[in-house]
Amino acid sequence: MNTTVSILADIPEDLHNALTHYLETHPDWDQDRVFAAALSLFLLQNGECDRRAARVYLDSLFKQIV
Repeated sequence: MNTTVSILADIPEDLHNALTHYLETHPDWDQDRVFAAALSLFLLQNGECDRRAARVYLDSLFKQIV
């Protein structure tokens, strides 16, 4: 069972604009998927050698549209 937790984050307006543009041009992605991919990649690149983070990263990259 996958449990999700909501987070609230303040991001720079320029980053928000770039994210909005990306999501408009990539309809198979949504904000939750982008944040999961970005956060899990950050953890993997910065020493968090947890298989769960790797699984979230790979699942977010290869998510199939049903």
